[in-house]
Amino acid sequence: MLRWCVNEVLPCNPYEGRRVDGSCNNLKYPNRGSAHTPILRLLPPKYGKDFEPRRSKNGDPLPLPRQVRTSLMPEGNVPDNDITQLLLHFWVFVVSDVLSVHDTVNYIRWKPYCCQEKGKTDNACIPIKVPDDDPVHQFSSIRCMNLTRPESFQSRGCLKNDTTPERITTATPHFDLSHVYGNNMQVLNAKGRLLEKGLLKYEEFQGKIWPPSAKTKDHLCFLNELPHETRCHDIPEPGDNSVLGINLFLIWTWRLHNRIATQLGKLNPCWNDERIFFQTRDIVIAITNQIYYYELMPVIMGYDNLVRDGVLSPYKGFRDLYDEEVFPQISLEFPFVLRWAHTVQEGNLKMYDSDGTFVKEIKVVNLTLRTGYVANNIDYIVQGAIRQPSGKFDHIVDRDVAETIMGPHQAASDVLTSDLTKNRYFGFPPYVKYRKYCSGKKYSSFDDLLDVIDPERVEMLKNRYKHLEDIDLMAGIWLEKHVAGGRAPYTFYCIVVEQMIRTLVSDRHWYERPNRPNAFTLDQLLEIRKASIAQFLCAVGDKVTQIQPQAFYLPGPGNEMRSCDEIQKINLWPWKDASCKQDKPFGCSSNV
Repeated sequence: MLRWCVNEVLPCNPYEGRRVDGSCNNLKYPNRGSAHTPILRLLPPKYGKDFEPRRSKNGDPLPLPRQVRTSLMPEGNVPDNDITQLLLHFWVFVVSDVLSVHDTVNYIRWKPYCCQEKGKTDNACIPIKVPDDDPVHQFSSIRCMNLTRPESFQSRGCLKNDTTPERITTATPHFDLSHVYGNNMQVLNAKGRLLEKGLLKYEEFQGKIWPPSAKTKDHLCFLNELPHETRCHDIPEPGDNSVLGINLFLIWTWRLHNRIATQLGKLNPCWNDERIFFQTRDIVIAITNQIYYYELMPVIMGYDNLVRDGVLSPYKGFRDLYDEEVFPQISLEFPFVLRWAHTVQEGNLKMYDSDGTFVKEIKVVNLTLRTGYVANNIDYIVQGAIRQPSGKFDHIVDRDVAETIMGPHQAASDVLTSDLTKNRYFGFPPYVKYRKYCSGKKYSSFDDLLDVIDPERVEMLKNRYKHLEDIDLMAGIWLEKHVAGGRAPYTFYCIVVEQMIRTLVSDRHWYERPNRPNAFTLDQLLEIRKASIAQFLCAVGDKVTQIQPQAFYLPGPGNEMRSCDEIQKINLWPWKDASCKQDKPFGCSSNV
């Protein structure tokens, strides 16, 4: 239990690079930036008695989360005309860098009994009531869905239970690939690093490079169908075995690290394992953040919007926004509002061969904690990722996402209802408080919401909530219009932009800074700027030989598929160390 409550921070060296455990990022407050450190709240919490969910303005309980979800978010399946499944896969991978999977594992593995008699005496249980007139389950025997409380410093015994619950997470608050490299140097050295040539440990199977696989049956891949599905990652952060997008990009990022490390070793034969490893890690983190900030988020938020608000620089050179007085933290609201993306998740995963011929499909909900299936079908999955549309960015949720999100792990599970339930157990203030935070406008009546919500959806809120200040944060975001030039709801945009800027300002090792330890040269930064998701998959994707240049968008006119030879590549030549006194080896490519 002590490891959840206390961090050991070694003395800081202002000239060292980014630490694996996140400490010493802020030299004035060395512990900030580590795992298990406090999360920021944008607004003070609003709880009821004994930190239970707040009640309605008139003192009654708030409407049942399942009733709110089914009345506000209808079920259906509409594909998007522009966006690929790849966008959601990469998005969930990046976001998982600052999250933990322990909450999910808690209620599907360790406490699956919250709807049973045993759950009535377990304070960790917060079962979701299914009403008798439920539009789906009125015809079934299901009257409850399993769920547990969010883990907190209080639930882990770090703080007294009579204090305000504060979220605890095992991830660092930086976008530093802690879900790949871990957050503990000893564990990384033992389970991640090969400790030779800057490489991560790996296995070769069917001509491909894989992260090490667990050699025992005691692992998180509960849905592997033995004996033909055996692979399960045995790495510093085993949570990467979880949902599909995280799993895919863990494999590909692992390969990217070893590809870059191998090329850096050839360019610089005088470098030792330590130098190659940490230089490679720095490059891989930078590539991931370049794609996240400059390629993925403009699709969702709008490029011009992000430039206007200072999130992106329109120039290719350095920029330095660092402020030592801003703690490196993730706001509690940030990862929560990202769960809005559940509304655009496609339920069926379609798979294709490299010629674009449809092969088969499977329900996405059946792949959680099933790394073995991913490993056996990854060639087809990657082709589907760049060819299949995502769910449409509308106000409809896929039926599987709404009714069976945990697949075989649970008899019934509605992820949006779980999100709304957690909304209340996190103690988030009413939706209109966040509207005021974002717009500065005071909201006094339902009709004041017409600036961000269409009239018919305002009526839906009136029918479900008795008072304006009863509206849950997530319920309001579900119904909002999208910002001009983007696909994001207004309040979602506001909260996400706040975090993106906070990350830039608080991360001393942010890759665009010229004044950080071991900073990139301008030539090196310009190579990082070439990073794209298409280039990434051409380098390490499974049998990806052709791809559309803007791979978060569906292939079509102006974005036709083309040979990977035509996709712009990152050249590692600027990382050549002249002190090694050896020319570039003949025939050695330095392209990523």
